[in-house]
Amino acid sequence: MKLSRREKYAVIAAGFFICLFILMRLVVFPFMEKKERLEKSLQAKRKILTEMLVLKSEYNDLKKNAELSKIQFAQRSQGFTLFSFLDKLAGDAGIKQNISYMKPSKSEQKDSQFKLSAVEMKIQGINMKQLTPYLYMVETSKNSVFVRRVSITKKGEGEEGFIDVVLQVETYEI
Repeated sequence: MKLSRREKYAVIAAGFFICLFILMRLVVFPFMEKKERLEKSLQAKRKILTEMLVLKSEYNDLKKNAELSKIQFAQRSQGFTLFSFLDKLAGDAGIKQNISYMKPSKSEQKDSQFKLSAVEMKIQGINMKQLTPYLYMVETSKNSVFVRRVSITKKGEGEEGFIDVVLQVETYEI
């Protein structure tokens, strides 16, 4: 088969482009696609690692808080009850005579060894100067007691500065 010089160059050029196309299709493109997949995978792994570090930090904080709570529970006096604690603080704050009722309640917590102990109490005919120290003593006690809800209403028209207060105080017990 005799080909002219021009035809020989055309066949060689076509062969070169076919080889180049096969080389690109079988070697270069798969390599680039794999590199792209690896980069995406690396980004996903970095994101997962960042999330894991955040979760680890949150877990450590929760673990630390749980340890502090255990220490506070251990420091409570033997036979601690929320009702008697609030009653004693009311005596210390000088508002015991203003308490109209105290309703204790306990509830089991799902999947927990702790019970939620709550006391709802109504205090009548006091002023803010009497209420503030009582609330301070409740909230700053080392017995892990906290005020869940406070409802304050003004006492009748004639008595200025006096209020009625309904408190819901809670704590956890073992």
